[in-house]
Amino acid sequence: MLDPQFHRALAYVVPYWHRLLLVLVISLTSTGLALYVPYLSRSLVDSALLGGDGGVLRRIVLTFVLITIASFALNIVSGLRYTRVSAAILFDMRLALYRHLQCLSPRFYAQTRLGDIMSRINNDIGEIQRVASEAVLATLGNVIFLVGSLGMLIWLDVRLFVVSLCLLPPSLWALVRYRRRLEGRVRTVRARSADIGSFLIETIQGMKLVVTSNAQTREVDRFRQRNDAFVDALMSMQWVTYLSGGLPGLILSGSTAIVFLYGGSRVIDGTVTMGTLVAVMAYQARVLPPLQALMGLYASLATAKVSLGRVHELLDANVEVVDPPGGVTFDQVRGRVTMEHVTVSFDRGEPSLEDVSMDVAPGEMLVVVGPSGSGKSTLTDLLLRLIDPDQGRVLLDGRDLREIPLREVRRHIALVDQEPFLFHATLSENLRYARPEATDEDLAAAVRAAGLEGFVAGLPEGYATQVGERGRALSAGERQRVAIARAFLMAPAVLILDEPTASLDPATARQVMTGYEVLMRARTTIVVSHRLELARQADRVIVLDGANVVEQGSPSELMARGGAFARLFDTGSGVGATES
Repeated sequence: MLDPQFHRALAYVVPYWHRLLLVLVISLTSTGLALYVPYLSRSLVDSALLGGDGGVLRRIVLTFVLITIASFALNIVSGLRYTRVSAAILFDMRLALYRHLQCLSPRFYAQTRLGDIMSRINNDIGEIQRVASEAVLATLGNVIFLVGSLGMLIWLDVRLFVVSLCLLPPSLWALVRYRRRLEGRVRTVRARSADIGSFLIETIQGMKLVVTSNAQTREVDRFRQRNDAFVDALMSMQWVTYLSGGLPGLILSGSTAIVFLYGGSRVIDGTVTMGTLVAVMAYQARVLPPLQALMGLYASLATAKVSLGRVHELLDANVEVVDPPGGVTFDQVRGRVTMEHVTVSFDRGEPSLEDVSMDVAPGEMLVVVGPSGSGKSTLTDLLLRLIDPDQGRVLLDGRDLREIPLREVRRHIALVDQEPFLFHATLSENLRYARPEATDEDLAAAVRAAGLEGFVAGLPEGYATQVGERGRALSAGERQRVAIARAFLMAPAVLILDEPTASLDPATARQVMTGYEVLMRARTTIVVSHRLELARQADRVIVLDGANVVEQGSPSELMARGGAFARLFDTGSGVGATES
């Protein structure tokens, strides 16, 4: 019975069956030709050499040359075609995994190490690709050649065939015994490799902290510890790999000596011709390599099985947000955003939002404030439908977001994050990311609205300037303005600003807010912020605390009331006090 991991992998193979069938036919032809070569040795010895027939000798040599050339050419054709097909199959698997990762919610990424994800995408699928491209086609040829060689051995002499297989049972026992151990060793190696990847990603991203904390030596020691653990696991795996692949082959090689002894005695007795023994020995010599290769493949399949299991674990991660089939689309969005008794929990005991209701009118500016952990970020994830509420509804113009295609939701609702993400690409590519078809005129208008016109004019290559990894070639204020221009190009009906000035000094924040004011004009805007200056510009403020809405109203009303809003911005305890 096929292992479940390999059974699932067959789904990626089936679409390519016709191309694989052609490879199989070519491989069968090549193997059939190669199988005939050892048989030539019988005629070579009995008819040409011992019979003294030069004509037979020349025909045998010519046949041997032609078969060798034809087999070589067919092997190249089948190998190249199979490599292309296997690469396409493995890309489909990697693509399915990548698409699945695009569907997973923020809580998945909060609970899963980036290094572990990258290890599965690169290392595990790479291992599957190695086994698929290098081992499977070779295995097919080896199986065909092995069956053909055994058939020829039976046809030449049944007793010699039986003697040649006498050591097969102990060889198979050794193979099964060590293969079971190998899977656990491979799984440990994969985990230790992921540990190294996660460590490198985390410490490289935090290199400034490492250096300024004088922690270089400490982190080098941690790196060495993880590498030592990986090497120990690797050595253990390699030892078992040698035993599972080499020991069975070593046992089998003993059968060659037995065939020499028994076959030689029968030639002396005259019951077998010299040519037959030579042919048997030629086939015997060709039986051992495919057997050893198949036993080595057994070890390779063990590693591929572990890698498939790790890939399938990611593919089995629950998709919380599902695109509705035949969802409702909008020709025009007014921008009314409504929450009705929304509750969200992240399996931490206490809900992140509990029974939250609000209604934001088209064109209104709503500011959401509250202490850390009060549910502000959860609220933005709900509005973009990165997560769905456990209870209640989130509506856009009276339609439940779960009834609207995700593409439509994210076309009409745009987010400018606290730390906008920029790709290691040109400024133009980053600006056009959400709307690649934007014209140069659209781009120039967005740049003017964001106050970036002078900045772009001063760049050595203008829009073609590379912004660096995560936009690190730009300042924090410049990255924010790029995000403003990018959102302006999208022309959303609803704009969400998540702590838009949190990482900026007051002077830069005021400059950036000028761009935001242009962007917010005539749009529904929901701002998550801890800045009093931003809160004062709102039409209405909602105060979250303990996962609940505890206050709402105009900024002046809430400040005069002296409640949660006033306490949050009190100069003595001061969130945002520097801007009061």
